[in-house]
Amino acid sequence: MSTEPARLDALGVRGPLRTVRTADVSDVDGSVLARLSVAPALSVKQNLKALRRAQPLPRAGRIAALAAAGELFTGTVDGVTLDEHERLVCRASGVALPVVRAASRAIANSAACAGDAVEKARPVSSAQDWRNVRDEGAVWVRRAEVLAVLAPGNHPGTHTPWLEALALGYRVAVRPSQREPFTPHRLVSALRASGFGDDQVVLLPTDHATAGTLADAADLALVYGGDDIVAKYDTRGDVLVQGPGRSKILLTADDDWRDHVDTIVDSVCGFGGTACVNASAVFVEGDAAAVAQELARRLGEIPVRPPLDEAAVLPAFPLDRAKAIEARLNSELPHAQLISGEDLVVELEGGGAVLRPAVALLDRATAPQARIELPFPCVWVVPWSRSDGTGPLRNTLTLTAFTTDPGLLTELAGDGSISNLHIGDHPTHHMRPGLPHDGHLAEFLMKSKSVLR
Repeated sequence: MSTEPARLDALGVRGPLRTVRTADVSDVDGSVLARLSVAPALSVKQNLKALRRAQPLPRAGRIAALAAAGELFTGTVDGVTLDEHERLVCRASGVALPVVRAASRAIANSAACAGDAVEKARPVSSAQDWRNVRDEGAVWVRRAEVLAVLAPGNHPGTHTPWLEALALGYRVAVRPSQREPFTPHRLVSALRASGFGDDQVVLLPTDHATAGTLADAADLALVYGGDDIVAKYDTRGDVLVQGPGRSKILLTADDDWRDHVDTIVDSVCGFGGTACVNASAVFVEGDAAAVAQELARRLGEIPVRPPLDEAAVLPAFPLDRAKAIEARLNSELPHAQLISGEDLVVELEGGGAVLRPAVALLDRATAPQARIELPFPCVWVVPWSRSDGTGPLRNTLTLTAFTTDPGLLTELAGDGSISNLHIGDHPTHHMRPGLPHDGHLAEFLMKSKSVLR
């Protein structure tokens, strides 16, 4: 029997595309799981031209095809069962198997709900179709025709937002992460098998240099990445950047934090602690050290298991990557007190490593370390007082606030740099179709225009 890794083809407008150049998709233990075709720049440009020429499916057909694709995604796609797929995703990404399974259900649900989700974003005064305007009024229309998605590989659930672009009639080109291309490959295959033509949605793996070509050649782009990616694209009106979340929790003195420890712990380690909606800082009005000690105790109870274990929660990484993350944290510890245990890296039998949760205590609300977001359950506990104001809480994807102060809540709700405000016992990672994540994606993709008849 051949031991050659499976080939994972690009999915272009003319069907599967097997290229000479490939990239290895590796298990966290270092073994090669698949060889991914890498599309050259010329092929990327040709595919985008074909997407732009294509006409979208009628709206009813798009919504029906999305729902069918969501159902198919949880079945068998290209001969691969859902269980086989989830194990591949787990091995490649290091995300714990139970977390991957939850993400599969979320993807299927998002596909089924995509039509309703985009309707929740449509301005109430704008009609869905110009034929619904009697004399004069506004109509909601696409800003453009082709959306490029430069996707991350940290969590399978990051592939739910761009389904809404298909619901709106965009043709979509997905550039998968070479770390974990299995989820978008399966999703694009399911979409094509459910009614979307090859000229409606494509999967174009590229190298880093050609990724920029993809973003430039598309009409609009949705790009994920760290602060370097934010700096590169943030001033461009045709690119929506999804950067670090820096999600936070606020505990004020008028509410007993001991009643909310379960929610705080869930906010830190839900989704395995790998997502932008996981809490990376907890601001405490009162005894911050006591909060840090309790969080360290509770997070320390999470078992360390290989990612394929049914009881796994924590993410796994190649050993060198795990040590690099630990070194990044240690570089900040002269300015913070590590409350959790010091041996964060746990090597796995057979290769790879799991990172235990980390809790660090800072000495002031303005400490820059509170903005550091690492790809495992790592939380900075920060003392906060009313005199610090809401400045340290700004620039946050999700803020869960435990307070009964209506004035403070009004200020937080009105702060445009805080994308989502959860009041009370709602973990920072709570999401569902129809609720804006970092705003509605449709706010970026659509606009209203006047129609007079």
